[in-house]
Amino acid sequence: MSTLNRRIALAPMMDWTDRHYRYLLRLISKHMVLYTEMISSQALEFGDSDRLLAYDQKEHPLALQIGSRDVRQSVLAGQKAQSYGYDEINLNVGCPSDRVQQGGIGLCLMKEPLVVAEILQALKKETDLQVTLKTRIGVDEQDSYEDLKRFIEIAAKAEPDAIIIHARKGWLKGLSPKENRTVPPINYARVYQIKEDFPHLHIGINGDINDIDAIEAHLEKVDSVMLGRFAYYHYMQLNTLDQRFFKDTSAPICADTVLEQYKSYMQSQMEQGTRLWAMARHLMPLFQSCNGAKLWRSRIALCNKMDATLDHIDFAREAIEQ
Repeated sequence: MSTLNRRIALAPMMDWTDRHYRYLLRLISKHMVLYTEMISSQALEFGDSDRLLAYDQKEHPLALQIGSRDVRQSVLAGQKAQSYGYDEINLNVGCPSDRVQQGGIGLCLMKEPLVVAEILQALKKETDLQVTLKTRIGVDEQDSYEDLKRFIEIAAKAEPDAIIIHARKGWLKGLSPKENRTVPPINYARVYQIKEDFPHLHIGINGDINDIDAIEAHLEKVDSVMLGRFAYYHYMQLNTLDQRFFKDTSAPICADTVLEQYKSYMQSQMEQGTRLWAMARHLMPLFQSCNGAKLWRSRIALCNKMDATLDHIDFAREAIEQ
């Protein structure tokens, strides 16, 4: 089993990090680890595996994130992920949504570290994948440093390949998922302290990391950085990631090259029955800092029409001033 260079990773984000966006981001960075949206282990047992797990081979290195509290289902999910060629399986212990809470998964599991450790241990035993955990610094009133340290101590007994920590606590009641990303204060120091107290563990950090210099600063304290909404709304700012953090000597890619390569991908996907909008919606931020960006976005929105074609993309591109 190879060790992934997980120095920079894309955070799993529901409704955003689908296979089309991951392909788009892979055009910009060849090396950062990409994560799927969270998929429940129940859906993976009873749902359409191809619909849930299919991806383009260019997406590697690629991790599947699951939501689960059932050991058997988790192992089944891991075995399916392995059969589809994923590089990593990640257990979500951070999502606070009502739907997730109904299944007792996600953030709920911060209160059940023994269950978390059991799932991680089973995945390590029954698959050849990298097995990782994504969690928060606390949940509800269980949010002291000692609470987090105790949780990490128990989870670490399963010897996960990495633990990625969103540096803010989560509330199961009283805050929406969106508010849970902004209202609880960010606390990077707590994640740094975990790394100091568990130097043998790979500790990654996530949460409000919104510029390239910040990535470098965090990497002085922890092992890896996971980027969320910054990597969605400002993804062309990531075009120097490979050169700066992975010692890649190839030239950074420009927005027009990304667009032409993504158009080829969209054409092939449309030939297989994929609607243009499913892919084009991710292009909204492409020319974000350019003159004509607002008109570009309004024209890209026209791709939501049932009869939209790649001509709509070319029409949108005309909005950007040279």
